[in-house]
Amino acid sequence: MDTASVQLPTLSGVDQDSAGSPTVEFENGVQLAGLSSAEAKERLRIDGPNELPSSKPRSVAAIAWEVVKEPIFLLLVACGTIYLFLGDKQEALMLLGFVFVVTGISFYQEHKTERTLEALRDLSSPRALVIRDGKPIRIPGREIVKGDVVVLSEGDRVPADSRVISCVNLSCDESLLTGESVSVRKAASAAPVDAVRPGGDDLPFVYSGSLVVQGRGVAVVQTVGLHTEIGKIGKALQSVHLEKTRLQKETGRWVRILAIVGGLLCLLVVLLHGLTRGSWLDGVLSGLTLAMAILPNELPVVLTIFMALGAWRISKWHVLTRRVPVVETLGSASVLCVDKTGTVTMNRMSVQNLYADGEFHHVGKDPNPSLPEKFHSLIEFSILANHRDPFDPMERALNEFGKSRLANTEHLHGDWILVRQYPLSPELLALSHVWRSPTGLDYVIAAKGAPEAVADLCHLKPEQMDALLSQVGSMANEGLRVLGVARAYFQKSQLPRKQHDFDFEFLGLVGLADPVRPGVAKAVEECYSAGIQVVMITGDYAGTAANIGRQIGLRNPDQCITGPELDSMDDDELRQRVRTTNVFARVVPEQKLRLVRAFRANGEIVAMTGDGVNDAPALKAADIGIAMGGRGTDVAREAAALVLLDDDFSSIVHAVRLGRRIFDNLKKAIAYTLASHLPIIGLTLIPVMMKWPLILLPFHVAFLHLIIDPACSIVLEAEREESTVMQHPPRAANEPLFGRRTFAISILQGLSVLGVVLAVFAAAHYSGRGEQEARALTFSTLVMANLALIFTNRSWGRTILATLHSPNPSLWWVIGGTIGFLGLAIFVPFLRELFRFSVLHPVDLAVCVGAAACSILWFEALKVWKTRGTQLQEGVRNTVTDGTYRQQNGGP
Repeated sequence: MDTASVQLPTLSGVDQDSAGSPTVEFENGVQLAGLSSAEAKERLRIDGPNELPSSKPRSVAAIAWEVVKEPIFLLLVACGTIYLFLGDKQEALMLLGFVFVVTGISFYQEHKTERTLEALRDLSSPRALVIRDGKPIRIPGREIVKGDVVVLSEGDRVPADSRVISCVNLSCDESLLTGESVSVRKAASAAPVDAVRPGGDDLPFVYSGSLVVQGRGVAVVQTVGLHTEIGKIGKALQSVHLEKTRLQKETGRWVRILAIVGGLLCLLVVLLHGLTRGSWLDGVLSGLTLAMAILPNELPVVLTIFMALGAWRISKWHVLTRRVPVVETLGSASVLCVDKTGTVTMNRMSVQNLYADGEFHHVGKDPNPSLPEKFHSLIEFSILANHRDPFDPMERALNEFGKSRLANTEHLHGDWILVRQYPLSPELLALSHVWRSPTGLDYVIAAKGAPEAVADLCHLKPEQMDALLSQVGSMANEGLRVLGVARAYFQKSQLPRKQHDFDFEFLGLVGLADPVRPGVAKAVEECYSAGIQVVMITGDYAGTAANIGRQIGLRNPDQCITGPELDSMDDDELRQRVRTTNVFARVVPEQKLRLVRAFRANGEIVAMTGDGVNDAPALKAADIGIAMGGRGTDVAREAAALVLLDDDFSSIVHAVRLGRRIFDNLKKAIAYTLASHLPIIGLTLIPVMMKWPLILLPFHVAFLHLIIDPACSIVLEAEREESTVMQHPPRAANEPLFGRRTFAISILQGLSVLGVVLAVFAAAHYSGRGEQEARALTFSTLVMANLALIFTNRSWGRTILATLHSPNPSLWWVIGGTIGFLGLAIFVPFLRELFRFSVLHPVDLAVCVGAAACSILWFEALKVWKTRGTQLQEGVRNTVTDGTYRQQNGGP
């Protein structure tokens, strides 16, 4: 949980109760400290977490059943049964032993996936703002307990059934419970009242799962979990499930194709063996061995683990994956549309410049801490237009500035009563607060907002408006966020419905600065090197946006499109303009949807950030919707595929880099899987056709699976990204996993290994070294070649020697375990007899290692040739660039 400066809608002060504990006081006189941390912890222990029943992680029996259904398991059991039928108990026991080992690996993989998903479930628990120990803090919704004081704002999901004790214009959408789409108005009740069912206006209750669509409020939790209304009607939440991705569908299609081909080949092998050699039982064993060799049962496991662990790795960079399929889309992102405030900047404003009565006051350049009298009213009414304890960074900056510069003056009004609020709307980008002093009868109204909106409230003349906009432009060109401030007085008893009905007086302008986050400029540069267009979208003025764009290194920051200009364009013109425009200013959330559609119409893969209720359509329409975790609403988070937990643009770039790494490693794992299966298929099929002795028996293939499974799903998944991963354009969204290049590399690797091991077997067989010795040499070469494939597939751009410096602990566990088991099979008499090997000498093992190394030399040579070609091209490019520069600048 984290402490936050929370915008409490009706907070009138922080006091202490009789015991000295801090309390929060509301305008109706209620003082609440909230629960203590110890009391909340005890209630959580007694009542349990605030969540509805969800599917639990799969039990041991469920995982075992999944393993039993796997084809490789059934094939091992079938082979073991045949050996028992033949009376060969040793081979049967060995195969059954492999059954347990394969099951153990599956359990490990499943357990790792379940732990990852559980971590994601914990991260994705909606957060709620509560008052604990007299302080506002933000906690996961599942930690809400009875008696908690919850702060609700527009766009939030209500975390538990609660009684409203204070509210301002609070309305909720309870259609999830009632089926009625019209929102219902809420009223406050300081005294406890009996709970009623959802539906109807002016009830003092809000219900778990309902959506706050307007206003703000504070409520005390009455019931949690199963005891809420949503729990009673059985709307149970479900656990996170991995969805069927495009890659999973593609992999499933390949598995089906290979299964059909494998079945036909198995039948062919059985017939050939039975008809040519007369041994139908051996033919069945050969067919089952071939089936084990052909069926790539690792592929579905690889995809599941890569996607789940990919989401987990991305969460380490403070990016929560709400929909796992987006992991495969991240590497294709070609446009990043980001908010300025809080994402590109720190979202920590400070007052820098003031304008009133035709004069400027540069706060940052003035060493005198006192504020000239001319600007007192401007700051006074800026504070009155704020909440008392604001969450908004601009309001916090104004309040802090006023408290420091207007202390001990008559311009601070801690005892005034807030009577009414007129909220900001898309039609009028200004808000007003109506106040009354304890001793006064007149209303005092403070307004602030976009300068042109506040000027409109003040009914300025055209020449006054032009002069004002000129001053606004000069402040905005300095990179400042500019607010207009006005005041009004009202004597009638009945307040008007609209802000325009007050007689406002324009007071001046306040310019605030929001510093750029460290690392954003470097992240933008990295995006450009990766072929990704970075687009900044803001509600600020074009001058402010351009200034920030220059600071972070955006291309063409002065070519800006404003919201009104965007509205005047048709779709075709907008499609053309977005190709070269990277700054959009004075944009309202609804216009983001048009921008998303324009980029997508140009064939771009769009990542779009958003935080408000109105951002939800754009987040849904984007290929990668990214909600703000810090300041974003629950509605935005639900519409998004990713949640940016720290609201930092650099985290998005890290996520894109990881997305590219995940896809690249997935291609390597798939290529390795297919390449490692090809020699096994060949060594099973060719001896039958050539009438050689059988080289591989079922337990040999099972042993090889013990290398292939963890190598592709654990070792290659953990490989770090290539250094050039962000130096090439985004991959096409429809690029297949089994593309021509991947398929060609895989086939060539598999054929080269097959050629080497066949050469070793043929040399041993025709030199008269005996069946068991030839089998031992061939199998040892095949195992070593598999290890060589793992090493060479760690990187398709760097040689094995270059990758040895890249840490990967899983690699050495797999390599060490494989060599150790192979040594036991060769040198332990009991195991050697089971594997039907003969003793190998050091020279024989050296031949096996040398032959295995030869199988991947061509791929290593290809890497070296490609690297040198790239360096040569880069050198030529630099030479041409340098020559052009000298020519243009009069150099020699």
